[in-house]
Amino acid sequence: MDYITIAVPDMNDSFSRVVLNGTAYLMRFTWNDTAQRWMWGLYTTDRTAIIEGVKVVPSFPINLPYGHLELPAGAFGAISELEAVGRQDFLNGNAQFVFMAAQQ
Repeated sequence: MDYITIAVPDMNDSFSRVVLNGTAYLMRFTWNDTAQRWMWGLYTTDRTAIIEGVKVVPSFPINLPYGHLELPAGAFGAISELEAVGRQDFLNGNAQFVFMAAQQ
């Protein structure tokens, strides 16, 4: 399966511009220090939330329960052998955040 790897910045809260299926979006990653979890959101380029506050869990399409929203056709997720993705795991290579476009 082909996928796009999306870099998670070394910041506790960040917005990054990404182009998925030909459309530009802003992707937000937030580290929740209390819960020791990454949270994810997707926004239009004017920062209107499409989806926000989704817990990043490894090896599961995190947008699966949200098929009713105007999300890009495909799946978002974290690829990792870990049970939970820690603060440094995207940086040290223990996890990758990816988008897998739907097959046409």
